[in-house]
Amino acid sequence: MSSHKKVAVIMGSDSDFPVVSKAVKKLKSFGIPVETHVISAHRTPKAAAEFSASAAENGFGVIIAAAGKAAHLAGFLAAGTTLPVIGVPMKSSELDGLDALLATVQMPGGVPVATVAINGAENAAILAAEILALGDDALAAKLTEMKRAMAEKVAAKDKAIQAEAEKL
Repeated sequence: MSSHKKVAVIMGSDSDFPVVSKAVKKLKSFGIPVETHVISAHRTPKAAAEFSASAAENGFGVIIAAAGKAAHLAGFLAAGTTLPVIGVPMKSSELDGLDALLATVQMPGGVPVATVAINGAENAAILAAEILALGDDALAAKLTEMKRAMAEKVAAKDKAIQAEAEKL
């Protein structure tokens, strides 16, 4: 396994796991150690506070926090640590995740939370990898390769569409 720090992937409810699992898969694809937990800012505030207070000493480098509705988890965790926290607002049936987006992104001064798109777990993992890659050349190379492969796919799609358009 790699020598870089772990990423914590925390979700407020186990119902978030189908979306959050995309972050876990992406982190593992980069060889980043990941721990996944269900911790609620509202139902288990003591556990949330203890987790964030000890995250750095427990080997974490970044925390990803996914929550819906009131979505205070990312902010609650950020309040107790100096580690970067990335919030993933989760889509809810009532307000389609807009409530979670606003709760996650609207942090007070001094307690930042990087926020990705609603249900943007994979981008949260990529951002976490980019943060860790600042001190890890091998991880930076993996990210560069991911971007290269992504560009190659778009170029192939462009070529295919041009060929289709010629047939019209």
